[in-house]
Amino acid sequence: MNALPPLFLLSSLLLAGCTIGPDYQRPATPQATHYQAMPGWKAATPADISGAGRWWQGYADAELDRLLTQLETDNLRLASAEAQYRQARALAGGARAGLFPSLDLGAGMQRSGQGQGSAAQHSKSYDANLAMSWEVDLWGKVRRELQAADSSAQASAAELAALRLSLQSELAQNYLQLRSQLRQRDLLEETAKAYQRALQMSESRYQAGLVSRADVSQAITQLRNTQAQAVELDGQIAQLRHAIAVLLGQTPGQLQLSGRRELPSLPALRAELPSALLERRPDVAAAERRVMAANAQIGVAEAAYFPDFRLSASAGYRSSQLGDWISAPNRAWSLGPQLALNLFDGGLLRSRVEQARAQYEQTVADYRQQVLQAIAEVEDQLVLQDALQREIQLRQQALDAARDALRLAENQYSAGTVDYLNVISAQNTALQTERTLIGLQGSLLISSVKLTVALGGDWSNTPDDAR
Repeated sequence: MNALPPLFLLSSLLLAGCTIGPDYQRPATPQATHYQAMPGWKAATPADISGAGRWWQGYADAELDRLLTQLETDNLRLASAEAQYRQARALAGGARAGLFPSLDLGAGMQRSGQGQGSAAQHSKSYDANLAMSWEVDLWGKVRRELQAADSSAQASAAELAALRLSLQSELAQNYLQLRSQLRQRDLLEETAKAYQRALQMSESRYQAGLVSRADVSQAITQLRNTQAQAVELDGQIAQLRHAIAVLLGQTPGQLQLSGRRELPSLPALRAELPSALLERRPDVAAAERRVMAANAQIGVAEAAYFPDFRLSASAGYRSSQLGDWISAPNRAWSLGPQLALNLFDGGLLRSRVEQARAQYEQTVADYRQQVLQAIAEVEDQLVLQDALQREIQLRQQALDAARDALRLAENQYSAGTVDYLNVISAQNTALQTERTLIGLQGSLLISSVKLTVALGGDWSNTPDDAR
């Protein structure tokens, strides 16, 4: 029986190659069997990213849908992050190339000489060759580098999704806050008109000698204070419009918004969430992928303890005459392995392994912190949603009572049984109560945006078997 060819022996050695370093296992995370603010809702261990969907469509607002669709194409921070993700993906492609041999084609002519004058000798040489070089991945170093690059690219993709979701949330919150401010602005304008009529009535009663000049002064004060509140609100409205314009990659003058004032409807939340809900959070997915990349880097560092094995080969033609350059007698080839092993480096390799392990431990801690933060953010918004809904009910009852008190005070003032201070007090109470109520309604909508984002986006289409 003939001896196995050397290349077959080499192939057998490659197939038996191992992968140095620890295989990845997802770190354990704090478990929450339920949300404290709503025990019927389920929690899950965050893991992979999934699409957040067009979660804002639950608000049934055409303009909000238009703005968020425009954000996807026009936001400059998002464009920058997408370019960064493409860089990470390209790096992963470069790491994958390390698994394969490299081939290089070369050709050239060289003229050389020796001596001077009549004793000078000149010669020419012509070369053409195809060279192959391959770093044989006996210890899995290249595979670990590829794992690290792939994980980093996945983390970059998750960070891009997290930024997209964050920008969507920021735009939606600004838009809802703007709508709330516009409603309050309309309220102040209507109230100022009512105060103007009250001022005219006070002036008529003063001229008739029924009231003192103080009533007129108080009515003027009430009107001017309300107008000043409207001016202050105009500044806040302008700032919100500017913020929306920047998110859309526009100048404030380019922004086109409708004059709609009504607040959108509050999306209904499911009584029970899917068990995979938190797995949709892209920031958690990014943190977990950073752990995976750091784990692979441990293998890269440990593989440096073992020898590097490289196989090189070349074939071509070499001649001193151009005419017979490409001919059989001028063929040239080479084939051979190379082995390199570090014998002493003063502890450099050990330090690199320790650094890789410390980096892994850091990413694990960051990942667990991100999970805790994700759960806390959901808890915060659940508590806030419940508190806002209860407060809105009480404020609505307070507003109904304040309006009754205002009507009573106005009737009593017309009858001359109370002075104008009673009317002013009732007016202030009714106005501030209604402004507070509008603000709370806007805050409830904004909280619903934050809750949706804390849950990773739109969960309404999640299959029931994911529970």
